[in-house]
Amino acid sequence: MMRDFSDSHRWLSINTATVRKQWALDRIIDECARRGIRAISPWRDQVAAVGLDRVARQLKETGIELSGYCRGGFFPAADAAGLKAALDDNRRAIDEARTLNAPCLVLVVGSLPGALNGSPVHRDIGRVRQEVRDGIAATMEYARQMAMPLAIEPLHPMQAAERACINTLEQALDLCDELDPARSGGLGVAVDLYHVWWDPKLQQQIARAGADRLLAFHVCDWLVPTRDLLNDRGMMGDGVIEIRKARGWVEAAGFAGHSEVEIFSEHWWSQPGERVLDLCIERHRQVV
Repeated sequence: MMRDFSDSHRWLSINTATVRKQWALDRIIDECARRGIRAISPWRDQVAAVGLDRVARQLKETGIELSGYCRGGFFPAADAAGLKAALDDNRRAIDEARTLNAPCLVLVVGSLPGALNGSPVHRDIGRVRQEVRDGIAATMEYARQMAMPLAIEPLHPMQAAERACINTLEQALDLCDELDPARSGGLGVAVDLYHVWWDPKLQQQIARAGADRLLAFHVCDWLVPTRDLLNDRGMMGDGVIEIRKARGWVEAAGFAGHSEVEIFSEHWWSQPGERVLDLCIERHRQVV
């Protein structure tokens, strides 16, 4: 039976990218605490801007927990030095996640080197998928030592060239089964509905994941039309995603964590942060 969110936002989390252009992270934490929002998922650059230790203290003082930490990944590189640098950076991300007591480090795995800047070094997507596989395998060793689960986040195929060569939940779970066949809890997935809502295998793959692989659940909406494929995500209820149905699937599979609102949107970044957070609470109760 699904949890009832209609009279409480206990299980609402705010991915701090949602109001990143309005406020610095310390202000975001204070504004969430003021509204009784009990969880966030911060980004590394936002943490660095305020200071890791300061953020850790503020979270402790406000009683706010994390639903995830964004992000690790971006494993592929043009050469051996780049591959090593990526592994080193992921170790630092794990250390930060541990300091903040995050339940998982979210991995956006990366793809063709240079593509984000418009100049891909090569076009071999098979090569980068192998580099992602090897990068996750190597990172898992340190993550296990630090007791930090890794959550692979498949991204919509529109971002296959620049941001993530893992584009379906099935792909992500195939990697989990290969690298963690014992289902140790150290490797799982982050299900972001913006990226996977369209997948005809979504319900089947969520059931396949099960509670031990479902490490994070992200919500927003897909607008029609979508004016910008990166920065025009919709507020829940403003688009075409059947959000509550999908939450029913993840809860039926055993997920009992936060519904994390992650909205990259020039429209919502232009609105007062207070309004955005208040509407997130309202739509979490009405739509999620």
